[in-house]
Amino acid sequence: MSVIRPAAFAGSFYPADPLALMQIVDGYVADSGPAPSGPPPKAIIAPHAGYIYSGPVAAKVYALLTPLKDTIRRVVLIGPSHRVAFRGLALGAADAWATPLGPVRVDRSAYVQVAGLPLVGELDQAHGPEHSLEVHLPFLMRVLGDFALVPIVAGDAPADAVAALLDALWGGPETLIVVSSDLSHYLDYSACQQTDRATATAIEHLDGAAIDRDGACGRVPVSGLLLTAKRRGMSIRTLDLRNSGDTAGPKDKVVGYGAWAFYEPEKTHSLKHRLLDLARASIDHGLTTGAPLPPPPGNETDPLRQPGACFVTLTRNGALRGCIGSPVAWRNLGADVVDNAFKSAFRDPRFQPLSPDELADLDISITVLTAPQPMRFIDEDDLIRQLRPGKDGLIIEDQGRQALFIPSVWEQLPDPRQFLAQLKHKAGLGAQHWSPTFTARRFEAVEME
Repeated sequence: MSVIRPAAFAGSFYPADPLALMQIVDGYVADSGPAPSGPPPKAIIAPHAGYIYSGPVAAKVYALLTPLKDTIRRVVLIGPSHRVAFRGLALGAADAWATPLGPVRVDRSAYVQVAGLPLVGELDQAHGPEHSLEVHLPFLMRVLGDFALVPIVAGDAPADAVAALLDALWGGPETLIVVSSDLSHYLDYSACQQTDRATATAIEHLDGAAIDRDGACGRVPVSGLLLTAKRRGMSIRTLDLRNSGDTAGPKDKVVGYGAWAFYEPEKTHSLKHRLLDLARASIDHGLTTGAPLPPPPGNETDPLRQPGACFVTLTRNGALRGCIGSPVAWRNLGADVVDNAFKSAFRDPRFQPLSPDELADLDISITVLTAPQPMRFIDEDDLIRQLRPGKDGLIIEDQGRQALFIPSVWEQLPDPRQFLAQLKHKAGLGAQHWSPTFTARRFEAVEME
């Protein structure tokens, strides 16, 4: 039996009548004006007050999402807890959320991705009386259409715990991150403007620690987003900064609102060339010194300084010459590339160490791996049905044995059943082996050659 979280604030924070709700949301989006040019955002911060107060501000950032209607399939929505005090980050028990515009299904499979993360757990009582998530759904439904929801209520939690949760759910272009927050509360108009400007400056500098405790009710989830945005080298755009005195309320006691969009670094060939140049430099260094190149320096926003895992493959005249890699990210990407390139050339036990005369016709390819995600299945047939040939890399583990295939292995083993059987063989397990403790994680790979 499905568990439905009711629309607790329809008729108070926003209209309960579907037609009236569509008209007000569509009107706010239309009135927000033309969206700035540029790529679509990966994450946003938007306010969560009653629509007559914060709706025009929220619409400024939601208008940017209209081109993504056929792209975004999952929304990670995190907002602060206003009525239930707790420590941690709360998932809910609902399978869907009701709204006047229809139900929004919950992506409960995403909960597996965050199981075991610090301070993450289920606390359904934090979701029932909370408005900070619910008020965003009509906007999301009108600009995106159909999507799955990952709703999270944030209690008291450090920024790194929120960042770890967001990183686990980050996904690709199909996933949008929405952080719900208002700004200062019940100051006079002038004091509100001053306080909110300081908060906006902190957000624009990706500095969650600089947000005053009373500067934003969503300070906890905002700080987590700012931390991961800084680590990922994201850029930010302030779209609106107003308060209830500017929209529909008096100016003696006002609440502040802001809207921000976050953008991932543009994916250009520069990173590909940097990685390949780094791998070749490490091999050159190994030929002369017998050791890998030291990891490259750089600031903390450099992609090479971010956690990453890769395989470095060497070929000569189309024949394999060495391949060493890391199945999971346990160090930064730059360090992983220089070490694995050196080991592929000089430490692959299947080949003699590379000689200087082989360098001229040596081809290098690098496979950068995404973070492995746990798979849920009831038996082997179910696991095989879920595999995506040509796309999934797979890590299996059972009885203390583990093995990995990167996605390129599908070229030699295009049948999913054979793919799994050979991976079991690699792990030292029989082709027919199965047990209740068998686990599998999948990942994707980006080839750079």
